Amino acid sequence: MPGLGGRGLWLGLAVAATAAAARWLGWWSGRAGLRLFVPEELARYRGGAGDPGLYLALLGRVYDVSPGRRHYEPGAHYSGFAGRDASRAFVTGDHSAAGLVDDVSDLSFSELLTLQNWLSFYEKNYEFVGRVIGRFYGEDGLPTPELAQVEAVITRGAEAGRRALEEKRKFPPCNAEWSSSRGSRLWCSPESGGVSRDWTGVPRKLYKPGAKEPHCVCVRTSGPPSDQAQGLPVHTNRGDLDHPNLEEYAGCPPLAVTCSFPPG
Repeated sequence: MPGLGGRGLWLGLAVAATAAAARWLGWWSGRAGLRLFVPEELARYRGGAGDPGLYLALLGRVYDVSPGRRHYEPGAHYSGFAGRDASRAFVTGDHSAAGLVDDVSDLSFSELLTLQNWLSFYEKNYEFVGRVIGRFYGEDGLPTPELAQVEAVITRGAEAGRRALEEKRKFPPCNAEWSSSRGSRLWCSPESGGVSRDWTGVPRKLYKPGAKEPHCVCVRTSGPPSDQAQGLPVHTNRGDLDHPNLEEYAGCPPLAVTCSFPPG
C-alpha cells in the first residue's frame, strides 16, 4: 500500500488525473443492488473479532479492504481508516480523531487530485460494496451537492494540470548551474527540463502572468509556431521564437544553445 500523507502533487500525475476525472461521473452513477450504509453501521466493519467485515470509505464510497487486512486491521498502521470515511486524512496524514474525518471542503486543487488518485487506487485494488449516507450521498444513494462541488474542483484542477504539462512540453525548463568562480550558465538539450523531444531549443526568459520573475525555458527555433492552427499556410520558420511572452538574454547570441554569465 502506498504511504499516506503529504500535501503536494507532482506534475507528472496530471495526465493520469485528467483521465481519472473523466471516469468520475461513471463512479457516481447508480448501480443496482448497491448497499447504503449509515455511519454507525459502517463503524462495525473494523475487522476485529466478531465484526462482520473490514471496510473503509473514501468520498462516500465503501470498499472491502479485507485483502489488505495487514494494513487496516486493529493494531495496524492504518487501522484508523477502517469502519469510517476518513477522506481528509488520506491527504493530510493526520491520524488523530480530529483528522480522521470526511470534510474536504477546504482542500486545494492539488490535494483533491491526490485524493482522487487514492480513489483510483481503491477502485483498482479493492471491491466497491456501497455508499455512505451523509456528506457525499443522500438517503437515495445519489450524490449530494457537496460531492458535485468536489468533482467540479477536481475537474478544474485536472485541466490546470493538463495545461501546465502542455506548457512544459512547449517550453521545457533550461538546464542551469552556478558557481561563485565561474558565474552562471543556462543551456538546452533534448532532455532538459525532463522533457524528451526531437529538438534542442535556445534559452529564453519566459514571463508568465502573475509571476514576479521570468524563468528560463528552451524555445524551438524552426518550423511553425506551436499555436498555429493546423491546415493554415506556414508563414514563419522560427518555431516559437516570436512568442510575445519571451525575451532574449542580454549578452547571449540569439541562437546560442548555451548562455554563460560571469560572476557579477
